[in-house]
Amino acid sequence: MKSLFHLAYNVTDLDEARGFYRDVLGCDEGRSTDTWVDFSFFGHQISLHKGMPFETRNTGEVGGILVPMPHLGMILPLEDWKILAERLKGAGTEFVLEPSVRFEGEAGEQWTMFFRDPSGNPIEIKGFKDFDGVFAS
Repeated sequence: MKSLFHLAYNVTDLDEARGFYRDVLGCDEGRSTDTWVDFSFFGHQISLHKGMPFETRNTGEVGGILVPMPHLGMILPLEDWKILAERLKGAGTEFVLEPSVRFEGEAGEQWTMFFRDPSGNPIEIKGFKDFDGVFAS
């Protein structure tokens, strides 16, 4: 069964969100109205609606680090992750968790970074050398 993931959430300013998701993250813009805009978030659909973003707290403990919960994210091939990390740094993105490697040398080794969109929505992007490691235990 092949599928695409869809997630809809609020942002405070659609133009500011467009600038971030399109120009910084490199997401393709889709349909829109005065109150929402769709993006291809690395091949999956997100719908950003004008409104109050959900509340988050740094309560998710992973590898001894507290990360924002809830959050959305994406898993990329490591080389793509590195390119995106450099693009985010170049855009002056403030990181919740700087680009780094976790579980190095262990099952599930991954590179990760956490940041927030202009409305404060937390995003995690992971990078894997091999996608077989995503569910490794």
